[in-house]
This record gives sequence, C-alpha cells and structure tokens, in this order.
Amino acid sequence: MSWKELLLQELISRRGGYTSGEALARQFGVSRTAVCKAVAALRRDGFGIDSAPNLGYRLLHDPRPFTAEAVYERLNHRDFYHLRLQELVDSTNRRLKEAAAAGAPQGEVLFAFSQTDGHGRQGRAFYSPFGTGLYMSMLLRPALSPRGSLLLTTAAAVAVAEAAEKWGVHLGIKWVNDLFLQGKKVCGILTEGALSLECDRLEYAVVGMGLNLAPPPGGFPPELEGVAGALFSAPPESGVTAALAAAILDEFYDLYADLSPERFYDRYARRSILTGRRVWVEEGGTREEAEVLGLDRGFRLLVRFGSGEERALSAGEVHLRLAEA
Repeated sequence: MSWKELLLQELISRRGGYTSGEALARQFGVSRTAVCKAVAALRRDGFGIDSAPNLGYRLLHDPRPFTAEAVYERLNHRDFYHLRLQELVDSTNRRLKEAAAAGAPQGEVLFAFSQTDGHGRQGRAFYSPFGTGLYMSMLLRPALSPRGSLLLTTAAAVAVAEAAEKWGVHLGIKWVNDLFLQGKKVCGILTEGALSLECDRLEYAVVGMGLNLAPPPGGFPPELEGVAGALFSAPPESGVTAALAAAILDEFYDLYADLSPERFYDRYARRSILTGRRVWVEEGGTREEAEVLGLDRGFRLLVRFGSGEERALSAGEVHLRLAEA
C-alpha cells in the first residue's frame, strides 16, 4: 500500500473528524511536507479534503462508488466480517439463510442495491427501491437460545441508532425492531434463524436491516406516504453510505462480542418512543389497547391493559394509536 493510500485510510478511519498534519507525519514517520504533498495528490484524484489551522485535515468527499471494498476499508473489525455486494437480490436475508444452511461461517455480510422481495416481520413486504436505501444482512452463529435472539435484534437497533448519530441524526426505537425519525419509520430490522434440535440453541441467525437513506424519486408509494421516512433529505454520496455501513457493523460487533443486556439496556431504553404512550397490542388474532410502562431488563415491553392487568411482552405486534403516531 502506497503512502498516499495509507494517508487516505487514516482520514477515512476518522469518519469526518480532523487529524493534524503533525500527528500524521509522526504516525507514518514522514515529514510535514510529505503529508501536504500526499493531501494535494488526493485532492487531484477527486477527494474532498478540508484543512483548518490548529485542527489539521478531514475527509469531506469520497468520489469512489459504493462497493464491499469501500465498506471493508472503513471497518475496525475486519477480521470478523466477510463482505459481499450484489446489485439486485430477492432478499438479503433469504440469500444468507441459504448460505448458512450450506455451512457459511458467521461474519458473512450481504449488501444489495435493491431487493425484489424484501420483507419484515410476519412476512410484510419491505419497500427496497434502487439507489436510496442501505439493505444488508449479517450471518451469525451465536451461543443463544431461541428467546435470546431478541438480544440480536435489540443490539442491531442500538448499533443503527448510534451509527446514525455520527452524522447528527438522532433516531428513536419502536419496540422491538423499528427505528423512527420525526414520527416516520426509517429502518426495519428482521432477525431470522434456525434451531439446533440437539442442544436447543440457535444453529445460526441472520440479522437483516433495511435503512431508507433518502426518499425515492417521486416519493414513497401511497401506502407508505406519511408513514415512511428517510435518514437524509437527498441521497448521500457513496462514501457516506460506505462509512455508515461500516459504522453500523462496527457498533454491532462491539455489542455482539459480549452480548449481555446490561451493556446496552440503557442505550436502548432511552431511545424508546413507546414509553408512556397508548398502543394497540396484537396477539393471537386479538387486538387490545394498552399503555406502555417501559421495558424490563430482558427487553420485554411492559404494558398495562384497560382491565388493569400488567404484562411483559416478549412477542406480538405493537402499534401506536393513530391519534398518537
């Protein structure tokens, strides 16, 4: 790897933060003049690099297209992940479940520019247009019971929220698997897996994420208008998309490496948008109104029904009442 490429990689790893020319020179054992020349060469290649007195340099624009390689070079945890990108798939979750059944190792990640049959919980369709979303799935082989898979979903929600905050976007979490911005859903998470009958443990889990980066050309379809939102008002450049994908994967790995509720319960709970609000709870074909009291330490939703009965929900569908949505 050339000195110019090393410098670029260091600027990328800062994810928009400044690093001083002096620090760069010291880190790579070169002169300040060599740093200035490398920055100038990168600018000629189309990279937008800002410089400021007493702060140093930061990367503002990356002209390269979104690729698996672009995500990989931004990762901190490169030894764990193996990345693939396909232009069009039916479903990234479906493709990785097939890979898992064929023996693929954990850490496999599949990105797609678009999905023809993306889906969420209970088989609901997930709108996946080309060019305005980040669609990705991860293959994991955790030592968890089927019920423990809830930790994977909640950890993924925290990872997406904390990655988005690096770009100044603050998302709320709607239990258990949706992320909202200004009252609209911008991300859905779906965890699917297979059970090992021998030990009552997950043989594998696939965690899929569909994130709306920008509104599609012409807007969302009528059935989603007023319901779906996006992280940004316009499609971000490919470098931002790659950096966001890497940030999500890194944030998730940091939680997955020690997947205990105590490590991220508070980070999930403080982003909950349901606490204190009235919702519809759907279970077993019935629908009942309830008030959300909060979350217990196992990420179960605590609700109080009109009868006064209080319950901790670990499954089921919860919807905000339209008057409060």
